[in-house]
Amino acid sequence: MNLNKNYSNLQDSYLFSEVSRKVREFKEKNPSLDVVSLGIGDVTLPLCPVVTQAMHDAVTEMGNADTFKGYGDYEGYDFLRNAVCGYYAGKGVTLGGDEVFIGDGAKSDIGNILDIFSSDNTVLIPDPVYPVYVDTNIMAGRSVAYMSGNAENGFLPLPDNSVKADIIYLCSPNNPTGAVYSKEQLKSWVDYALENKAVILFDSAYEAFVQDKELPTSIFQIDGAKKCAIEFCSLSKTAGFTGTRCGYTIVPNELVHDGQPLGRLWFRRQSTKFNGVSYVVQKGAEAVFTRDGLAQTMDSIKYYQENAAIIARALSKLGIWYTGGHNAPYIWLKCPDGMPSWEFFDLLLEKANVVGTPGSGFGANGEGFFRLTAFGNKENVIEAMRRLEEMRFGT
Repeated sequence: MNLNKNYSNLQDSYLFSEVSRKVREFKEKNPSLDVVSLGIGDVTLPLCPVVTQAMHDAVTEMGNADTFKGYGDYEGYDFLRNAVCGYYAGKGVTLGGDEVFIGDGAKSDIGNILDIFSSDNTVLIPDPVYPVYVDTNIMAGRSVAYMSGNAENGFLPLPDNSVKADIIYLCSPNNPTGAVYSKEQLKSWVDYALENKAVILFDSAYEAFVQDKELPTSIFQIDGAKKCAIEFCSLSKTAGFTGTRCGYTIVPNELVHDGQPLGRLWFRRQSTKFNGVSYVVQKGAEAVFTRDGLAQTMDSIKYYQENAAIIARALSKLGIWYTGGHNAPYIWLKCPDGMPSWEFFDLLLEKANVVGTPGSGFGANGEGFFRLTAFGNKENVIEAMRRLEEMRFGT
């Protein structure tokens, strides 16, 4: 018996588990202190009423022999896939139900989609980036190349024609930086992928936070993208499904490589390794896309956007450089006084009892930067910023 030796190439611990460990140990040593977390991006508002009502109704159905549901379709129930198609129609994107695959969240599908690709593909990943992109490819033994995101390019790297890649990861709005690609910038990536016969894996988990109508919320709003891109989205941040688990992956019928439709390969993978999302959860997810559901979830998003504005105002007052927060729930700031990321994490935790996420955990280009999230309770966000202002940072 041999182990997968690629795991030895991973960092010793997953970024967010390391943050949790340090916070837990601090609380154990200081049980009387009130620690405010703006670190891990978990939502705090409950599911909206139309969603919980739909799930209650579905539970009732499951308790009746005439309406009970057993195994569902591997790609998801028609009612939810059609609801997703209707949502995309509002973006000006036409999809067929057979191009939509319901899963338990973007994180799972972004990792699992790699099953349909050869391990000898070269993967191009932005730096800084959500750790799952990197770690899942290291686990599979793929060669990983990085594109540099930095303050000069607004943390939105563009194609370099001297670099050849087979699989390209893009996230917009970006986690961790909150930066959002324009249509022109995404078009340059689509053109690059088509020219190099590459596939873009596009993470749009935070698309609902984009308020600027000129900014794209789906890569399929870009001409040619259906021939080179797969899109992943989640209801975790859009509708508070972090603990409920539901998302979807779009694999266009036009996406074909070596005569193989990638949607067919993905269905084959899912039908072998995944039994689908529960009926109760899918009924709740369907309710998200109703008129009332969209309105109620938007109320929650506005709440988080107000939190982001509170953080942004405090950073501006302190003279701390930041990006994000306007069309995304993340604020990406430059650590004051040139501090390394983990040093700032420790100082903020010990002196202000506030938790954030060190930028270095998202890649080499994240060193010297720090991520705050807007998903907290508003009173806690206000308190955290008050404590931050008392520390009198500024560069």
